[in-house]
Amino acid sequence: MQLNPSATELTTAATDAALGLLCLVVLLRLAAIPANATWKRALWCWVFGLLGLASLLGTVVHGLELSESIFQILWRPLYLSLGLTVALFLVGGIRDWRGERAARAVLPWAIGLGAGFFALTQLLGGAFLIFVVYEAGAMMATLGMYVFLSTTGRLAGAGMISLGIGLSIVAAAVQASALSVRLIVPFDHNGLFHLVQLTGIAALANGLRRGLENESVSRA
Repeated sequence: MQLNPSATELTTAATDAALGLLCLVVLLRLAAIPANATWKRALWCWVFGLLGLASLLGTVVHGLELSESIFQILWRPLYLSLGLTVALFLVGGIRDWRGERAARAVLPWAIGLGAGFFALTQLLGGAFLIFVVYEAGAMMATLGMYVFLSTTGRLAGAGMISLGIGLSIVAAAVQASALSVRLIVPFDHNGLFHLVQLTGIAALANGLRRGLENESVSRA
């Protein structure tokens, strides 16, 4: 099995690998926080675990020359991981906005939404535009929740979470575009998406850490 001969596919794979590594680091750091909000912490660990898995699969898909059959097989768990990531992301916003009881109630429906997105991608031939639309809708809704929490001062770290979500929306817009640049090495829209997403994940992780640590202090 050989590396993909496309330079932009290789930079996409490299940035996907970086994103996966960052998600792993964030997961481990969140898991180490002695939080009282254990359900919330576990939920966000699942978010970053699934996103990390999708990034790992993306590294393989973009970085190696694969047969068409293997390529299609790998895209299935990748799409499923992305669909569930976005769904759980929305649940995380509901938890901070409306409380854990509301988040637990909506969790099965959110998982169903993620599974439905996956089924739709399979029916429509895996068109990535479907994910962009799906992600944008969920992220805009979640952004509204955290902007409200930030402006009302109800949640520590909500401002940083809002920034992280905003950057993720910008990243999605970049991915849906035809942008390409050379930053020493060439990047297409997928590689640029990952670069913006890296900053978004860092801001999101910072905000989540503040919120979890604050909840631990306030309930101690």
